[in-house]
Amino acid sequence: MDQYFAFQWHITDNCDQRCQHCYIFSENNYIPLKEMAFQDIKSVLDNCVEMCRKLNRIPYFYITGGDPILHKDFWHMLELLKSQNISFSILGNPFHLNDEVCRKLKYYGCERYQLSIDGLRDTHDFIRKPGSFDTTIEKIRSLREAEIRSVIMTTVSNTNIKEMPEIIDLVVEYNADVFAFARYCPTSLEKSTHITPEEYKELLQVCWNKFEEYKDSGTTFNLKDHLWTLFLYEKGLFTIPESLDDGMIYDGCNCGNCHLTINPNGDVYACRRFESRIGNVFTERLYDVFLGDKMDQYRKYSNFEKCSKCELLRFCRGCPAVTYGYTHNFYGADPQCWKEV
Repeated sequence: MDQYFAFQWHITDNCDQRCQHCYIFSENNYIPLKEMAFQDIKSVLDNCVEMCRKLNRIPYFYITGGDPILHKDFWHMLELLKSQNISFSILGNPFHLNDEVCRKLKYYGCERYQLSIDGLRDTHDFIRKPGSFDTTIEKIRSLREAEIRSVIMTTVSNTNIKEMPEIIDLVVEYNADVFAFARYCPTSLEKSTHITPEEYKELLQVCWNKFEEYKDSGTTFNLKDHLWTLFLYEKGLFTIPESLDDGMIYDGCNCGNCHLTINPNGDVYACRRFESRIGNVFTERLYDVFLGDKMDQYRKYSNFEKCSKCELLRFCRGCPAVTYGYTHNFYGADPQCWKEV
């Protein structure tokens, strides 16, 4: 994906669920729901394409919400993307998927559809909605039959950490195409469900053993969390290249590098997982926003209090959004990083 620039595009707040870790509803289930008008969608698309042309990148869209299927002009939006031959995936819910809808998604060019499994049945339904677990499992088949890659994502916290091995068994049993997990990012300081660094390192080892067990299963295991780099480095499975370009960032958190989030009201965030507004797509050119001073605040790598002292700075940096959720300091030490520097 090196030649791509990723846009996480929230087109609506409308959703059938009120998940406990949701950035939209975690503090208030009754906020007014925002939805981007179709005329605005067209102008935003033009803005994104213009930016990528100037940066010599290919735009890639992760269409989400809320549940993007609930947007009244959802299918018109997909027609627009198809007419311009623009690739996209959808991050959504299972409730409005059926065989016919999946076939339509495939026709319009949907490459992947991400669903969430946040625990076994009781835990998942507690976090999300009664019946959500069984519906999610059921829709993996519909996506597979439509030849859309099913991506299962887990938000791991102290609530579900012990269930992770069984979640991996589950996604392999139901032939999900991709599995990944990310850490819970507290939406306010008092909502931390803390995992210690030692517990998290142990989790990565347990998951790595499962991934090795299922390496020929047909499910791809995406090492999404950047602390995987530290884990593999310590196991000798990742090595730092001998020749490095000065100042080059090679991997790790994409904040400030090749990713932007666009919200239904047009606000542009450096990352949706924490308060990082850097502009508005309705009033500014995204090219200027991306190269502007506000975004530059997230590219000052020497400011990382712990990572700047680590030889993996250019490859890891943990998850600054999780750090912000715990401390309100983007450049603080990752709360689950076990490395001493």
